Amino acid sequence: MKNPNHQGASGHAAPHESLATVAEQLNIWARELGFAAVGIADIDLAGAELGLEAWLASGFHGEMDYMARHGMKRARPAELVPGTLRVISVRMNYWPQAAAAQATLDEPAQAYVSRYALGRDYHKLMRNRLQKLAERIATEAPHGYRVFVDSAPVLEVELATRAGLGWRGKHTLTLDRSAGSFFFLGEIFTDLPLPVDVPTKPHCGSCRACLDACPTGAIVEPYRVDARRCISYLTIELKEAIPEDLRPLIGNRIYGCDDCQLVCPWNRFAQLTAEPDFAPRHGLDRASLVELFAWTEADFSTRMAGSAIYRIGFERWLRNLAVALGNAPTSPAIVAALRARADDPSELVREHVAWALKRHDAA
Repeated sequence: MKNPNHQGASGHAAPHESLATVAEQLNIWARELGFAAVGIADIDLAGAELGLEAWLASGFHGEMDYMARHGMKRARPAELVPGTLRVISVRMNYWPQAAAAQATLDEPAQAYVSRYALGRDYHKLMRNRLQKLAERIATEAPHGYRVFVDSAPVLEVELATRAGLGWRGKHTLTLDRSAGSFFFLGEIFTDLPLPVDVPTKPHCGSCRACLDACPTGAIVEPYRVDARRCISYLTIELKEAIPEDLRPLIGNRIYGCDDCQLVCPWNRFAQLTAEPDFAPRHGLDRASLVELFAWTEADFSTRMAGSAIYRIGFERWLRNLAVALGNAPTSPAIVAALRARADDPSELVREHVAWALKRHDAA
C-alpha cells in the first residue's frame, strides 16, 4: 500500500493473535480519542454498486460532478487505495448544546444553520484524531493506511453499516438505536486483515417521518435522495442561482437542513457532543437574518474562519440569506436590509435580493 500516510509497514503479515488484540483494543483507543464508536468492515461493497449506478444515472447528484467522475471507485476501496483489506469506521457525536433547533425554525426572522456547522469545521479535527488512531494501531501491528473524512470517494454509510455502527436510514444517513444520527463518520483504510464486525440490521420499519418532513420533497422514496432538491445541496453545493420554485420552501435555512433528522424517532437518543470545538461560535445558533446579512466580507472571513461554512464563500452566504429574508414576514428592518444590498457587486446576490424584495412588495 503505497501512499502519503504509509506508516511503518513491515512487509510481513501480523500474527493472528496480534490482529485479534488490535481489534479488541480498538474500542478503547478510539474512545480515548473522542470517538463514540468504532467498527471494522470488509471491502466487498459489490452489493452497493447497482444502487450507486442508478442514483448517478438519474442525475440526482446535480452539480456534484465528482460523484460521477470517480464512478465505481467509490464502492471499491482497494481501487481507491491499493492494498486495502479492511476499513475501520468511526463515529463522532456533534449534537451541540445550542438554542433549540425547532424553535429557531419556527421563528422565520431567525437564521437556521445546520447543527453540525455551528462550531468549528470537523474535517481537520477528525482527520487528526484518525491519524493518531492509525498510529496507535501501528504500535501493535505495523500497517499501511490512509485516513479519510469526506476527502475521497468513499461509501461511508455503507462502510459504517458493515462495520456495525448503524444502518442506512430512509433519509440515507446512518442511524444507531442508541445515538440517532447526529454524528460524523470517518475511515481508516488499512492493509491489516483484521477480524470484521457484524453488519447492523435496519430498524426503520414502516416509519416515513423523514420523507414527510422534507421541506422540498428531496427524499423521493425510501433510501433515495434527489440532491438537486435537497436544501443542504442548494445552500452548500450549488454554486449558481437557487431555482425559484424551491426558494419559498427553504424558509430560514441558510446553511444546510436538519429536518429529516429532527423528526426521526431514533434521535430521541441523540447524545450531546463532548467536543468543545463543536460548540456554537459567534452566536450562530440564535442570530437574526438581518444581523447576518449586515456582515461585511471581512466580517464573514474573520468569523467563519475555521468553520465549514467558510468554504461556500461570502457571495453564496449572501445569496442564501437573501432567500431566507424573502421568506421572512415583511417588516421595515427586513425590507431595509434587502434594499441596502440591491446594488451588490455580485449579480448572483442582486438577483436573489430582487426576488426577495418582490415577495415583500407583493405582501
